[in-house]
Amino acid sequence: MVSAIGSILPLAFGIAISPIPIIAAILMLLSPKARGTSLGFLFGWILGIVVAVVVFTLLSSLLPSGGDDASNPTAGTIKIVLGILLLLLAVRQWRSRPKGDAEPALPKWMAAIDSMTAPKALGLGFLLSALNPKNLLMGVAAGVAIGSAALPVGDDVVVIAVFTVIAASTVAVPVIGYLIASARLTGALQQLRTWLVHNNATVMSILLLVIGIVVIGKGLANF
Repeated sequence: MVSAIGSILPLAFGIAISPIPIIAAILMLLSPKARGTSLGFLFGWILGIVVAVVVFTLLSSLLPSGGDDASNPTAGTIKIVLGILLLLLAVRQWRSRPKGDAEPALPKWMAAIDSMTAPKALGLGFLLSALNPKNLLMGVAAGVAIGSAALPVGDDVVVIAVFTVIAASTVAVPVIGYLIASARLTGALQQLRTWLVHNNATVMSILLLVIGIVVIGKGLANF
């Protein structure tokens, strides 16, 4: 189980550090319906993470197991492909970074956050965590790592719980913190949002590069 947790830690941190959902959560905390939308978004974010990793853990547990030498070429090949896709996304993110003082382009749906309801925020959180290509690739890689480890069900649950807590932490912390002490955090959230908006592409490209290399390395180790 410890080995499986070590395998999913970089992937969980990769999802956690993704700037777009953090920006979305901050915008909701600064909107007129802060409490309802932020909690809805947080629940949807957690649900999407859990669904993605559980589905791919179950699917990967059906893959052919390795031989007596503990090799698993099938799982290794999948990890290498996922790692290459993450590297390609890293290149795409780097090329999309704003040049000079240019204002970074943000998703159009962010403009509708002020009028968003709690159910819509929940759906948005689910879509961003479960179906966003970058997060989905990391969820698939985590599921493959957990499923191919052939752990008992109880250990799978623990590893998935650790993955979910870490992956959801950067959305959960500002939401919970704001609900406890909103007046103190408003200024800090505004500053954090500004920094994330201007550094989103750079942060994600470096992050995807590192995680892609790690996943490829894990895949090669399965041969």
